[in-house]
Amino acid sequence: MKKMNRIMMSMFILVALTLAGCQSQSSGNADSFGNKVDHKIIGIDPGAGEMKLTDKVTKDYKLSDWTVQSGSESTMTASLDKAIKKKEPIVVTGWTPHWMFQKYDLKYLKDPKGIYGKAEKIHTVVHKGFEKKDPNATKVLDQFFWTADDMGKVMLSIQNGTDAKKAATQWVKDNADKVSAWTKGANKVSGKSIKLGYVAWASEIASTNVVATVLEDLGYKVTLEQLGAGQMWAGLAKGSDDAIVAAWLPTTHADYMKQFKSKLTDLGPNLEGTKLGLVVPSYVKIDSINDLKD
Repeated sequence: MKKMNRIMMSMFILVALTLAGCQSQSSGNADSFGNKVDHKIIGIDPGAGEMKLTDKVTKDYKLSDWTVQSGSESTMTASLDKAIKKKEPIVVTGWTPHWMFQKYDLKYLKDPKGIYGKAEKIHTVVHKGFEKKDPNATKVLDQFFWTADDMGKVMLSIQNGTDAKKAATQWVKDNADKVSAWTKGANKVSGKSIKLGYVAWASEIASTNVVATVLEDLGYKVTLEQLGAGQMWAGLAKGSDDAIVAAWLPTTHADYMKQFKSKLTDLGPNLEGTKLGLVVPSYVKIDSINDLKD
C-alpha cells in the first residue's frame, strides 16, 4: 500500500510539474507579438500580387500559425489607423509610395529571404494597336513620368478630404513645367474619347486622375473605370479600356502581364523606386519577418 501511495504521489508530482511547465510556456507565448495581433497580417484585395507574395512569406518563413486577411486598401488603412491611435501592435501589407508613410511613423520589416523582391516600377501600358489609333494620346502617356514625392502630395491631399479630381487639378496647376514635358509635341483635340482603367489604390487613384486631367486639358473626353487588378488587366487586353498607368512590374502584376502580354504594349515606367513588404508602426519592437515566429 505504501509503495502504491509513493507511486501515485510521484505521478501526481510529475503531472503537476508538466502542467506548471505548460502554463509557464503559455504565459510566455501570451506576450509574443503573434498572440498580440492574433497571428493576422492585414492585407488588401486578394487579387493583388502583394497578397500572393505574402502567402509565400508565411510558407517560406514557416509562419504556420499566421493568416493573411484579405480585404481592401481602405480596410487595411482603417485597421492601421485604429491600432496606431491606441498604440497597439499591428502588421499590414504595405507599399511605397503611399500616403500612410507621410501620415504615420512606419517601418518595413526586414525580408532576409528577399521574397518581396527589389524595388519595382509603375508602368504605363496600352491596348495593342492603341498607339496607332491615337498616337497623340500615346505620346502624352509615353512621356508621363513623375516621382514618388509628386504622387505622395496628391495622395495626401485626397486622404485629407480633397476630391480626387480637385487634388489632381491643383497638382497639375502647381506643376506646369512637369506637365509641359509630358505634353511636348502633342496636339489639342476636340472631344476625342479615351478610357483609363485603374485599381482603387491610393497611388493609382492619384496617378490616373492626374493623367486624366492633363488629357482633358488637351481636349480629350476621358472616362475612368475603377476595377479589381485582374479585371483591369483583362479589360485592357480586351480593349474595353485604352490604357492604364497602374502596372506594378516586374513583381506585383507579373502574372497578369505574362497572361496578356501579346495584347498589350508596355510604354515603360512612369514612376521608379517603389517597394513592397510587411509594415508595422515604428513603436513596435520587432524589426524582421523572422521576428514574427513565436
